[in-house]
Amino acid sequence: MSTTVDGELLEEARRLRANVNDATLFDEALIALVARNRAREIDSAHAGYGEFPIDDSDEWGNLAEFRAGVAAS
Repeated sequence: MSTTVDGELLEEARRLRANVNDATLFDEALIALVARNRAREIDSAHAGYGEFPIDDSDEWGNLAEFRAGVAAS
């Protein structure tokens, strides 16, 4: 991969992970970026759940009663 990167950032990463090569550093950075993005997607998908009170009922019942039942078992 040929790219221009922040030299200080690259040196710090190399210092922190002195036992690995640059390819591994880039792999780890990309894995972290993808994971962080996935976490944002999941958080965004679940954001709507906070809009409804835990004891609001639907065709499945309500979460407050479910949690109480699980705690009692």
